[in-house]
Amino acid sequence: MSSDSDHQCPVDGNDSARLRFSSLSSPVWILISLLFDLGTRSLVISSQSGWGELRVENGDLSRLKILGSRIPQTVFITRGSLGSTSLNEVSKLNLSGGFCSTAKRFSCLIRSSLLAVLSVQKGIQTTCNGISEEEDIIAGAIDQQETIPSKKNAVLVDGVVLNGPTTDAKAGEKFVEEACRLIMEEVVLKATDVNEKVCEWRPPEQLKQLLDLEMRDSGEPPHRLLELCRDVIRYSVKTNHPRFFNQLYAGLDYYSLVARFMTEALNPSVYTYEVSPVFLLVEEAVLKKMIEFIGWKEGDGIFNPGGSVSNMYAMNLARYKYCPDIKEKGLSGSPRLILFTSAECHYSMKKAASFLGIGTENVCFVETDGRGKMIPEELEKQVWQARKEGTAPFLVCATSGTTVLGAFDPLDEIADICERHGLWLHVDASWGGSALMSRKHRKLLHGIHRADSVAWNPHKMLMAGIQCCALLVKDKSDLLKKCYCAKASYLFQQDKFYDVSYDTGDKSIQCSRRPDAFKFWMTWKALGTSGLEERVNRALALSRYLVDEIKKREGFKLLLEPEYANICFWYIPPSLREMEEGPEFWAKLNLVAPAIKERMMKKGSLMLGYQPHRGKVNFFRQVVISPQVSREDMDFLLDEIDLLGKDM
Repeated sequence: MSSDSDHQCPVDGNDSARLRFSSLSSPVWILISLLFDLGTRSLVISSQSGWGELRVENGDLSRLKILGSRIPQTVFITRGSLGSTSLNEVSKLNLSGGFCSTAKRFSCLIRSSLLAVLSVQKGIQTTCNGISEEEDIIAGAIDQQETIPSKKNAVLVDGVVLNGPTTDAKAGEKFVEEACRLIMEEVVLKATDVNEKVCEWRPPEQLKQLLDLEMRDSGEPPHRLLELCRDVIRYSVKTNHPRFFNQLYAGLDYYSLVARFMTEALNPSVYTYEVSPVFLLVEEAVLKKMIEFIGWKEGDGIFNPGGSVSNMYAMNLARYKYCPDIKEKGLSGSPRLILFTSAECHYSMKKAASFLGIGTENVCFVETDGRGKMIPEELEKQVWQARKEGTAPFLVCATSGTTVLGAFDPLDEIADICERHGLWLHVDASWGGSALMSRKHRKLLHGIHRADSVAWNPHKMLMAGIQCCALLVKDKSDLLKKCYCAKASYLFQQDKFYDVSYDTGDKSIQCSRRPDAFKFWMTWKALGTSGLEERVNRALALSRYLVDEIKKREGFKLLLEPEYANICFWYIPPSLREMEEGPEFWAKLNLVAPAIKERMMKKGSLMLGYQPHRGKVNFFRQVVISPQVSREDMDFLLDEIDLLGKDM
């Protein structure tokens, strides 16, 4: 073992001592708390930046050596404990024991260093001197020692020193500040720059190596963590980019982003008023306003982690309304329950039926017309057939804004059927619900006020930030709470000093719950209802512009005239334009969209989704959401597809 930097500090006494190591500067050392016993000859320590040894000579603490060429050049020996105090602050503290008053003089000279604090168990005087000049770390010897009577000795429990905090607050604050600067520079400021790539594509195995995903025994220094942050941003898909059209969310809302920063920093959980007073009141206000836009005079609701969860909540709520005994007695004595939904519904309906024990075979998919809308006559036929077979219909789920085609089911006619048969009507408006904000387009959801429950995701068209999803319920008899409550006595005490009706957490299947309504509230406060309406109107106007351009261009073909922001089309390369539309044509066209998608992602120019659908070969689905998207971006989309696919 090397002894290039062999420095000594004599210590009086033969008492056992506690050693504390705190990181000072890059590269950062992992914090260690250990009991240094007299019988231990040496203790080997290591980190990312080097290795070394603390050695007891002659079986006692009379001499403490630091060995190892990359191990620190300085050691403080004191009767007190510095906790995780940084070296720059040492001279400002009143320690419970002596300290080296010259600490501040050389703090700026320490690089890649470690502060070792020796906290002696009994009240003994200590001396620091004789620091070697070989490394030229300190100009001169440590010339003074101050002693203050000890008030409290360090406490050791299970090998852990309990005096003072172990977190280096100053270092943490600096890291947060630098990380926020990085986010601002690399994410926020570049969000609207069309010259930036939408994605920096790398295959999985290569990306694993680039990101250095391994978690190690020793921590890594802040500068390395910031490098990792930069890599994460670089190789992530820029969903804020104006040319990200891949999903039913996109763009950057600055007000929602600030709200997310705030909630992440505050780290609240929205279950009781006592721990989350502001966010519970915000959620109440937002739900009330959303209920008004549906057209109900009153109602209830809760924010959930996703529209899929909202749909599951609604299914379970409808079942509870139909057969409340299931909550306590289970499914064994219940009838065979049947639910009905569109053949174009979201796949979460099947998942919910499976999860709730209803069974996917008891989900009846109702046929749709050529535009993807549920056919009411087919629905009623299936309801009568289910009753004839002795099953128990209990729920109809209509869709306002289907995922692929953007279709809106005829809610008024479906509501008539539900009323005749005593069925719960749930409307999955996760995607299309935002049209309610527009006086021009809210007619798409005509009849939604007749629904018993509605799922609506402001994180989609209204850009509230993932996730922001509400389940809204017309019932005002506490049905949500009756269905989901477990009455946990450690959270929902009824003898609290405030109005416990604000403890809404028992309406949720979750315990911890994020304050998602706050994001939408902040955006709504910033833009107002008129600003949200304009956002919807502009997105649909851009969609109409793109449809008109597709009709003008050779090689582009619409599947159908859209009624919302979903524009579905094929790109037909020159090699197929003269071919008859037979089996060979469709087989070759099926390969075009996936090949163009690969090219655009590897180039990073844009992102656009594709899929086959109900007998139709692969086609593109363009979705317009973000207000950062321009008419020029619509033109670029078609130009880029043609550029990438014209040689196929």
